[in-house]
Amino acid sequence: MTTPASNADLNRLIAEAAGSLCTCEGCGMTANTVKGIHLAGRKAICRVLDDLVAILFPGCHGSDPVPPAHVRTFIEERLQESAEALREQIERAFRYQCQFDKCKDCGDCVRQAEQAVRALIVALPDVKCTLQQDVTAAYEGDPAARSIMEVVMSYPGVQAIIAHRIAHVLYKQGVPLIPRIMSEYAHSQTGIDIHPGAMIGPGFFIDHGTGVVIGETTTIGRNVKLYQGVTLGALSFPKDADGNPIKGIKRHPDVQDDVTIYAGATILGGDTVIGAGSEIGGNVWLTHSVPANSKVFNQQPKPLITGHGTHAETPKAPGAAKESTL
Repeated sequence: MTTPASNADLNRLIAEAAGSLCTCEGCGMTANTVKGIHLAGRKAICRVLDDLVAILFPGCHGSDPVPPAHVRTFIEERLQESAEALREQIERAFRYQCQFDKCKDCGDCVRQAEQAVRALIVALPDVKCTLQQDVTAAYEGDPAARSIMEVVMSYPGVQAIIAHRIAHVLYKQGVPLIPRIMSEYAHSQTGIDIHPGAMIGPGFFIDHGTGVVIGETTTIGRNVKLYQGVTLGALSFPKDADGNPIKGIKRHPDVQDDVTIYAGATILGGDTVIGAGSEIGGNVWLTHSVPANSKVFNQQPKPLITGHGTHAETPKAPGAAKESTL
């Protein structure tokens, strides 16, 4: 049973906690307050991303079917709404970043936001063309795929690359916050973590997908296929004289055209290049480059099979000794 004294003590604790929680020590400013910067919030940005995906794939994504005769009207109306919502969000993101970086109030945030939205609208036809190549690569690269529609509507690798190609356009325009929120939204939905800065060529397919990580300065060529658990990451970060990580340098590998990287492989380093046409085997660890048309795999272990008190080595796979190893 509570008493007036215990209620008073609880109220005191709440008041103390509220006083500590009303400021953000990390950025030194407040957001979503009358005097602070009114950010749209993560859900609003994710909603715009969902709308843009529905625009790129009308009738496939979104909550309602779109009659063929109304597709153009649907796209125009939805794109108008999305562009205005996104422009406001981008402007607020630029204002927040300006204050965080302690730059002068140059009044340029509005112009930058308008420029970023225009760039995205202009880029959308090319984005869709590239995504169609990604979808084709997924359909042709997976024997289990029964139709193009199945690939578009259900494959997590396709969902992740759709979000990435939208976010990457905004990233190239220097938009803060929003591209990363979009990519992390896709990450939460698919288990695939692609930084919006990564440059990825057409015909890209991630099979299964869970656990894939692609870092910010990664470049990937045409017709590349990854399996689950692949990491294209960075080695330990170089630091400046004050001990802070140096930003803006090449940290992640380059993967050239027509490369296949199997499950669990880890490829690290900004100087690492995987040559065109190469195959990287499962669970391989690479921190240096390999030439074109390489086959890289771990030597097959010799597991023991036990039963009835005896054990025997598993025979080596036929032809394994003929392959090159690193």
